[in-house]
Amino acid sequence: MKHGRVILNGQVLAVTESADGRVQLPDGRVVAETDVQWLAPLEFGTIIALGLNYADHVKELSHELTVSTKDAPLVFLKGPNSLVGHRGFTPRPADASFMHYECELAVVIGRTAKRVQAADAMQYVAGYTVCNDYAVRDYLENWYRPNLRVKNRDASTVIGPWLVDASDVPDPHALALRTRVNGQQTQSGNTSHMIHRIPELIAYLSSIMTLQAGDVILTGTPDGVVNVNAGDVVETEIDGIGTLVNTLQAA
Repeated sequence: MKHGRVILNGQVLAVTESADGRVQLPDGRVVAETDVQWLAPLEFGTIIALGLNYADHVKELSHELTVSTKDAPLVFLKGPNSLVGHRGFTPRPADASFMHYECELAVVIGRTAKRVQAADAMQYVAGYTVCNDYAVRDYLENWYRPNLRVKNRDASTVIGPWLVDASDVPDPHALALRTRVNGQQTQSGNTSHMIHRIPELIAYLSSIMTLQAGDVILTGTPDGVVNVNAGDVVETEIDGIGTLVNTLQAA
């Protein structure tokens, strides 16, 4: 099942996807997705993000990196202020010369996980959603370790629209993902190309910190990132999970 959260007539509502792909309200009514204001599909806890978790993206940025695919996961945390829902708006700084999207599979933790073994890790996953985690490459301080200005900007992390139950995703490592800018496809990849797969990530993270229900892991993006500008409409899509729409606006 696909679960979401929206605002309608001033009320925050828990909704599901109807059989025809629209939004089913708690009272059974069905409305278009453009009739509601979208929130993140749940109130997330800690937002844990992976950088450079696809080999083709590492190759794409190889001219500016001192990292290899053999390194430990590149992990950083994000604040709740960075989140914005489906069909939301993301500011583009006026002084940025290269700001790009990142289509990512987001993994939502379902219960407390501490020192979990990789073989057991998938039992701790509640579900999946789509994330578009923007980056302003101009602001990188040492070329590949994301800093506050790059990855914690207000409304820079678009997430949703749906949380899809883990039981409805037979293999999260076999999902095609893509990005379109103003209707033109610019990015294409598959979660099978992750360097550090989901069980490994949960095992690694839970060895350092206790993961709680509602924590979310953003698993990285493949190659194909391009500069986007104010007014651009960016769609990030993952098969079986959903299509996330966002518009850039001048900051």
